[in-house]
Amino acid sequence: MMMADTEDGGGLGGGADQAAGASGGGVAPAAGGGGSKFGNIRFGSVQDSAIGFGDHNHIVNGSRGEAPCDPAYQELLEAVRQLAEDLRRVIPSPEVGALSDELDRTEDEIQRTGRAGAGRLARIRVLLQDAGTGVGMLASGVAVGQAVGALLGG
Repeated sequence: MMMADTEDGGGLGGGADQAAGASGGGVAPAAGGGGSKFGNIRFGSVQDSAIGFGDHNHIVNGSRGEAPCDPAYQELLEAVRQLAEDLRRVIPSPEVGALSDELDRTEDEIQRTGRAGAGRLARIRVLLQDAGTGVGMLASGVAVGQAVGALLGG
């Protein structure tokens, strides 16, 4: 977030630059042209935005939210979240821990990119099998298995 208030001569555009004009100033055009003159600039509150001043700016304001994904990956994401929550109530084991860690990485990848790579999906499939029948009996475990199978083609 960026805030500047130049009415009092401080902040952005203040100081010596303000002497250039009675309107609150800025930089007076240089002899021969090519300069710029800025009026009063005031930012109240700026959120989730990008602002640039001067010549040759390149501003990128990327979204911090989830990347859009197709319905199949959205379904997988929902199932992964549910299974991760359910695994917190399962008796811990190394296999359940490995599955839980991979689910966390999968959720992160889908949120960032809108999809999960085939290698990650294959690891989830193997980890679901390794975690045993306890996870396989959970509805969320079945949902993840089905979503992964649909995305991997079988």
